[in-house]
Amino acid sequence: MYKIDSSSRFHSANFKIMQTCIMLSCIIMDFINRIEELDRLDRLVAGKDGALAVLYGRRRIGKTRLLLEWSRRHGGLYTVADQSAPEVQRRYFAEAIAERLPGFADVDYRDWRAVLQRLAREARIQGWRGPIIFDELPYLVLASPEMPSVLQRWIDHEAREAGLLVAVAGSSQRMMQGLVLSRDAPLFGRAREILELGPIDPSYVEEVFHPRDGIERVETYAAWGGVPRYWELATELDGDVRSRLEQLALDPMGLLHREPDRLLLEEIPSALETRPVLDAIGAGAHRVSEIAGRLGRKATSMSRPLDRLVEMGLVCREVPFGELEKKSRRALYKISDPFFRFWFRVVAPHRGQLAASPRSVRLQILDRTWQHLTAQAWEDLCRLRLPKLDENSTLGHVGPWGPASRWWQGSMPEWDIVSESVDGKRLLLGEAKFSAKPFTVGKLEQLARDLMARQPPQLTGKLAKREIVRALFVPEVDMAAAQTEVLVMTAGDLMSASNNRR
Repeated sequence: MYKIDSSSRFHSANFKIMQTCIMLSCIIMDFINRIEELDRLDRLVAGKDGALAVLYGRRRIGKTRLLLEWSRRHGGLYTVADQSAPEVQRRYFAEAIAERLPGFADVDYRDWRAVLQRLAREARIQGWRGPIIFDELPYLVLASPEMPSVLQRWIDHEAREAGLLVAVAGSSQRMMQGLVLSRDAPLFGRAREILELGPIDPSYVEEVFHPRDGIERVETYAAWGGVPRYWELATELDGDVRSRLEQLALDPMGLLHREPDRLLLEEIPSALETRPVLDAIGAGAHRVSEIAGRLGRKATSMSRPLDRLVEMGLVCREVPFGELEKKSRRALYKISDPFFRFWFRVVAPHRGQLAASPRSVRLQILDRTWQHLTAQAWEDLCRLRLPKLDENSTLGHVGPWGPASRWWQGSMPEWDIVSESVDGKRLLLGEAKFSAKPFTVGKLEQLARDLMARQPPQLTGKLAKREIVRALFVPEVDMAAAQTEVLVMTAGDLMSASNNRR
């Protein structure tokens, strides 16, 4: 993740292929997060042999920024493919290489094999190991289908002999699977590091946005999730969370007003056919039968688009705690990214009204569902951060805790946060409550009594015998928490940087 000075904005769409130092000269930034990923890439540089690294993850998640930082630190070369013809792609690539190896672009190369062979030969003579980065590899493969086998031979022989450090990256997880990750993929088994990038850890909200209190912490996450691109755009604007959402997404001229359509279109192949499924889920349909019913389709036809959206990291399949994901028949589908959840709940159904209304009305439209969206994000935050709590925190000292999820069954009371301790001795039962105002001691005491009276989940096997720990999760309290029979966690406790950022 990074912050960009407003006087020097960087728009990647304006660039094709260029050297890392040229790109970095245009921007001023603080690089945060991705510490473990950088350490793993740096270990490749420390070795004496050539190596291949593979990075993948959904769009806007920060792959390019991580690779640029790694390249900058070690004098490497960053190249990014587009949808140009193969001859144009090779010319761009050769011009980028010429920044490191003068004269490299003076030749017209007949194919990619000739380009890569000369690159390895010249790099070996100059004693330059890279790293050389091929970003958006799927675009290269679309233009030149022979590229995977060419890369395979090159990495196995010339690049290895030259001790080159090579990284390939792509946002299309389907194509990256076919190129690198599947057992029958051309580059399978050749990577020393395979990194799947996920969202920025929510604990960095404090460092980047400097929220006033726990309530604003949660609202910030509810707006932007953990997507670096959205954080970058939001930090360039003034105002509170709602104001920034209005400027970027509700305003028809905002940079994120059509974000989902652009992202789906950029997929390889295009994923625009999944848009109706996102509309249905965003409108409140979460079971396969409900989604199919909204679209007038058979439930049996939904597996392919739902699997595609899960693969893209835009939708997640949720099953009750204690059930196996593949076998559960009670699975629900929900939009995983908070910003997309907001967009399909607020922007998508009101596009015409938003275009015809002034700012004040657009904010009124947001306010109709903002409390509900923030409450959903708060639940997500609680489940996400629980396993990462430091042992000195309120809940960490009776943990550590494993992955957390919801539990529901028929008409029985639902539990927002259920988790088993790593040592297998305790079971956490938690409730997440959100309010735009700090909770008073009296309200906390009432919620604690209700929580103690609630029937626990009907779990089977060893889980039914665990010692039960009950916890209440609230974003902010207006004074020291009351002494209750349940443990109380605030947004500050959960999102504190002092807790582990694993």
